[in-house]
Amino acid sequence: MLMPDNFPKKVKLREVGPRDGFQNVEAFIPTAGKLAVIDALATAGAREIEVASFINEKVIPQLADAEAIMAGLAGKKFIRSTLVPTPKYALAAIEAGADQLVVFLSASESHNRANVNRSISESLAGLDTVFSLAADHGVSVLGAIAVSFGCPFEGAVPPDRLLSIAETFRDLGADGVIFGDTTGMATPGPVSRLVKSYQDRFSANDFSLHFHNNRGSAMSNLLAAMQVGATTFDTALGGIGGCPTVPQAAGNLATEDVVCLLHEMGIETGIDLNLLITAARDMEALLGYPLPGQVMKSGPIDWQAGNP
Repeated sequence: MLMPDNFPKKVKLREVGPRDGFQNVEAFIPTAGKLAVIDALATAGAREIEVASFINEKVIPQLADAEAIMAGLAGKKFIRSTLVPTPKYALAAIEAGADQLVVFLSASESHNRANVNRSISESLAGLDTVFSLAADHGVSVLGAIAVSFGCPFEGAVPPDRLLSIAETFRDLGADGVIFGDTTGMATPGPVSRLVKSYQDRFSANDFSLHFHNNRGSAMSNLLAAMQVGATTFDTALGGIGGCPTVPQAAGNLATEDVVCLLHEMGIETGIDLNLLITAARDMEALLGYPLPGQVMKSGPIDWQAGNP
């Protein structure tokens, strides 16, 4: 299929299901099951996977096996990314073998306090140490900004605030910035404007967009972002995910749904869709309940068979 010139020819997908997705599952998932999902994703071609979060296990018990996950992934040939809130946990992640750290804060004071019980300035205060630790050990760092497109407590988020936080991350040495639509409040217009504003200000494309599908607009947001030059997106196998501090939070864009669409558009992802669908179905069996992903149910489009 021929696409307009303003769409990219290749897109990178950061898989976040094993971290963002699993953290919202109440019943503890056996470590071996988590590792099987991650291995299936890597086999399908995922090259950058958020595999764990190094945090206080009392906060999110589901992620208490982060060290065991990292041990089980030793020597794997993909980027093993981990979320870390403080220098203490950053060092633990580095010592466990993480290739990449993700530091995070919210674009609104209210959500930041609800999420980590700190102000934005307090969250920023410890980042120097995290970045220094990462640099000393040759580990990359991404800076994630939650509620980038709207806060459940404060409403609209000023775009200048997002760019200011992004600039702080970049000044500290971040290899990229993640704009998270934690609440699923994003629509194509604001998404396009943010992408263009970022590119104009920094003359760079070193950012990822992380869309939740609360209101069914996540895929249209991805398309709008691609039209103005975005090439990296966070997705989650099966469409799992959410936010513990956002009531009725929906999951992320399903990786297999995005891969199916992009391949139909002639856009490369480097991921095998059939293997991805198998991985999603196996994960659904592991979790024991239906997942929101659609392509895992319908399968890939088979033009030869003429499926509707």
